[in-house]
Amino acid sequence: MTLSSSNVQFLSVVFAGTPDFAAEHLRALLASPHRVVGVYTQPDRPAGRGKKLLPGPVKALAEEHGLAVFQPLNLKDPADQQRLAELKPDLMVVVAYGLILPPAVLAIPRLGCINVHASLLPRWRGAAPIQRAIAAGDGSSGITIMEMEAGLDTGPMLATAVCPIADDETGGSLHDTLAQLGPELLLETIERLAQGAVVAQAQDDTQATYAPKLSKAEAAIDWTSSAAEIDRKVRAFNPFPVAYGELGGERIRIWSGAPVDLESETEFEIRSGSGAAPGRILSASAEGILVACAQGVYRIEELQLPGRKRLPAREVLNSRAALFAPGQQFD
Repeated sequence: MTLSSSNVQFLSVVFAGTPDFAAEHLRALLASPHRVVGVYTQPDRPAGRGKKLLPGPVKALAEEHGLAVFQPLNLKDPADQQRLAELKPDLMVVVAYGLILPPAVLAIPRLGCINVHASLLPRWRGAAPIQRAIAAGDGSSGITIMEMEAGLDTGPMLATAVCPIADDETGGSLHDTLAQLGPELLLETIERLAQGAVVAQAQDDTQATYAPKLSKAEAAIDWTSSAAEIDRKVRAFNPFPVAYGELGGERIRIWSGAPVDLESETEFEIRSGSGAAPGRILSASAEGILVACAQGVYRIEELQLPGRKRLPAREVLNSRAALFAPGQQFD
C-alpha cells in the first residue's frame, strides 16, 4: 500500500504492541493530540512461580487509560479483521507486537500501517535487533520507522534516527536508549504523514541481515571464541537470556566482565594466559575471575550461582573460592 496524502492533522490511531519498549511509544501517543481508538496486544502469559496470567506492559497501560483492548491469537480470522475495520482507524502503529499482520489487515487503515523497528534497516530485520547489533560489534544502532508490507521488516523506510553503541553497552541499556529515541521519531513521522509530507525510501535487500529470536541455548559461552567476542555476547545477553558457562557441574550465569589488557597485567601466569586451554581459570581475586579464551583473556566481574542472586566476583569468592580456583576448567 502506498501512503496517501491527507490534510488531517489529528489522526485516529490503532496501536499494536506488547512489551515495555512498545508501551513507551503508546505512552507518547496518549500524550499527543492523536486519538488512540483501540489497542492490540498479545494474549496474557503465565508468569512467576504461580504461573498466574498477567497482562503485558502495553495492556496494563491501555487499561489504565480506559482504552479498548483486543488480544486475538492472530489476525487471520475475518471476524477479528471486521472488528478492527469497525474502529475506522486512519493509521495503525505497530511496535514489537510479536504477530504477523495479514495483507487484509494492512489494507484496513486509511493511511496504512507503520512499524517502529529497533535497528537501522535493512540491517537486523527480525525479533532481536538490539542484542544482535551488540553481539556483532556494530558501532551504531537506531530506530527505523517503515511502512508495513507482507515481508518481515522489508517495507519502505519513512524515517530513521541513529545512536552510537558504547563499548560497555548492554542489551538493557541500548533497549532503554532506543525506547526514548523511538517515541519522538514516531510522533514526528505521524505528523508528516498526516500532512502528506512523507517520502518513503526502499530498503536495499542486498544489505539485509536477520536478527532471530534469542534462545537460552545460545547463551552458553564458547570459550574457544575470542575474549572480545565473549564480551560482546555477555553484554548483548544482559538482561536476557544472560550468558553462562558450566563449571564443576554448575551453571554459572555471567552478567558482566571485560577483556583483559594483558599488557597491564603483572602476574606471569596471567600475561601468558593465551597459552592456556580455553575455559581455564587463570586467576581469581577481588578484581574478578580471569578465564583463558582462544584469543585473549576474559575477566568475569559479576556472576550468579544457581539459586542465588547476582553478585560481584569478590563476594562470590568469599564463599566459593574453591570452585573458581586457578586451574579449574569451564566446560
